[in-house]
Parts: sequence; structure tokens; C-alpha cells
Amino acid sequence: MADWIYACETGDIDEEDLIRFDHAGATYAIYHSPEGKFYATAGKCTHEDVHLADGLVMDHLIECPKHNGQFDYRTGEAKRAPVCVHLKTYPVKVEGSRVFIQVA
Repeated sequence: MADWIYACETGDIDEEDLIRFDHAGATYAIYHSPEGKFYATAGKCTHEDVHLADGLVMDHLIECPKHNGQFDYRTGEAKRAPVCVHLKTYPVKVEGSRVFIQVA
């Protein structure tokens, strides 16, 4: 069974932004949507292995800083070339002001 891992505080991420979270040798990206919800994906682009935390968040999209490919961070769906492989997404829960992600 997967564990819930503490990632950050809700106040650590502005709306329509993200932060990088590293745990057990893996990198994740934690997002704060315009609706106030939190999401988590793999932290590197599937196209060139670049950290998404350096990218731009617009609405529900994360744009890779290297080649401007885009993903919908809610679903991980690749939305704009050159990315074509979807991002892995992870369940998120918020308890009080603490954000947790579920990793395998």
C-alpha cells in the first residue's frame, strides 16, 4: 500500500504556481490551482527530463521551461508538442494547512 508523504504547507505555494518536492530519490511537482485545490505530478518533463518547477503555470497547465510543451497538471495529459507522453499524477490530500501526496 502506498504511503501519504508530507510535501509542504498550503501557504508555501501561491495560487497558479507550483513547487518542487524531492523524496526518496524522486522529484515531484505540487500545484495550487486557481480554485484552491492542490495537485501533484512527476516533477520532470517526459520529453527532456527537465524540472517542471522552473516552468510557467497558466490556468491548469504547466509549461516546460525547455521546449514549451504543456501538460494539464490535473490529469497529466500532454497538451502541446513537443511533449507526447503524459505525466504521472499522484493523489493529494490536505489536512489543516499540510499538503500530502500519496506515492508508491
